[in-house]
Amino acid sequence: MSKKVLVTGGSGFVGTNLIKYLIEKSNFKIISLDDYSSGTKKNHFNNKRVKYIKGDTSNIKKILDKNDIKSDVIPSNVDEDVVKDSLIKEKASPEIISKNLAELKANKVSLNQSDQLVLGADSVIDLDGELISKPENREQALVILKKLNGKKHHLISSVCISKNGSMIWNYTDNAELTMKNFTEEDLKIYLSKISDEALYAYNVYQIEGEGRSLFASINGDEDTIMGLPVKKIQEYLKTNQ
Repeated sequence: MSKKVLVTGGSGFVGTNLIKYLIEKSNFKIISLDDYSSGTKKNHFNNKRVKYIKGDTSNIKKILDKNDIKSDVIPSNVDEDVVKDSLIKEKASPEIISKNLAELKANKVSLNQSDQLVLGADSVIDLDGELISKPENREQALVILKKLNGKKHHLISSVCISKNGSMIWNYTDNAELTMKNFTEEDLKIYLSKISDEALYAYNVYQIEGEGRSLFASINGDEDTIMGLPVKKIQEYLKTNQ
């Protein structure tokens, strides 16, 4: 029986590239789960091994069951805020914080996934030394956007591949983004266009969607900005499989 791989956001930029790679380099059956808040059906592949499902990750188990896809959803349950607070007290850099969070997630899940490769990822926003966390509600999202408004910040993304509870590869990258100046009303209008899933999963902007319009300049790899440096993962897998 062929193994199945679930790709969330499979119709967006990162998800589409990941599905393309899996089609070319594996025999997996691929399930794409996307709410199409920024992805598009134009990115679908006409391939028997790929199944597209409309939905979001908040109901992931229910959606998979409904489509007769047997699965175990394995969250890492890493308390990111506790880890971040501890590392900040130790004066760790944003790069170290991002890397450690990605490693903790991958290691924890891989402990119970014998001989399987588990990928963990994490992104943080660094605004002049202040670490900006993902918003918990739309009020917090507005506060964060007002902080970033008209300023330059760095987005750091890390990925880690673990096996049997130990890291075997990691990569961290840094992108620089400068936000345009907006009125508070402009920011509220922007937030009204963003789905809850996109808002809470991608900090406060999703660069392949409405988020691009927020910025005067973007310097860095777009995969990094979207939280998953796909090309580097592909390079590692090609070399080590």
